[in-house]
Amino acid sequence: MESHLAVLAAGEGQTRGHRTLAEKAYETLHAAIVSGALRPGARLPIEELAQHLQMSPMPIREAVRRLDAVGLVDNVPHRGARVTELSVTDLAEVYEVRLSLECLAIRRAAARFTEALARHARECLSDLENRGDDASVTTSEAHARFHFAFYEGAESAWLLRLIRPAWQVSERYALEWPQVRRLDERADEHREILAACEAHNPDRAAAALHHHLATTANSLADAMGGGPLYQLGAHI
Repeated sequence: MESHLAVLAAGEGQTRGHRTLAEKAYETLHAAIVSGALRPGARLPIEELAQHLQMSPMPIREAVRRLDAVGLVDNVPHRGARVTELSVTDLAEVYEVRLSLECLAIRRAAARFTEALARHARECLSDLENRGDDASVTTSEAHARFHFAFYEGAESAWLLRLIRPAWQVSERYALEWPQVRRLDERADEHREILAACEAHNPDRAAAALHHHLATTANSLADAMGGGPLYQLGAHI
């Protein structure tokens, strides 16, 4: 844990000096958990983390509370905090939330889709496709930018507040089993999502996104030794 956190913490003071210590601690630990540098089940001892990140325990405690609130940490009173474990049960719950919220968001986006939004989404898709199909964090970020081009187009602050933590939790699974994502093979799914929004067709957009997310959820569950979570092609 020490070496991973040391690398992540390096440069925080120079590039983000205006942020509070609690924000710095949150961002550093959040990145370490999502990327897998801090493994599922890993203990998060407050005093030790404070020493590694060269700050007092108070901002670490606040960061851990925030991570608990977004589902990345289990913080048990009097027993300490650990990185949340990965499980098929948790995966199923996360994707149930994502399918509900993200399909609602893309329906709204499709109804409001402007040429400016379409241009931005096309640029994000081009960037994603030009990156190849590696398992890097930067490719994951490009994938997120494409999807959030639509969710931001939904013009709902509450949907964004709710979608982001579920997305970040699911990213842990995608980075843990990178062979599942297969972005190159599934480029047509992204293009269909974009085409449906450009056609201002909310039903088509929601169906395309539902298929895309459900396919990923089923592949992840299979990689984890579970059965399929969703029947593809089912009415939404």
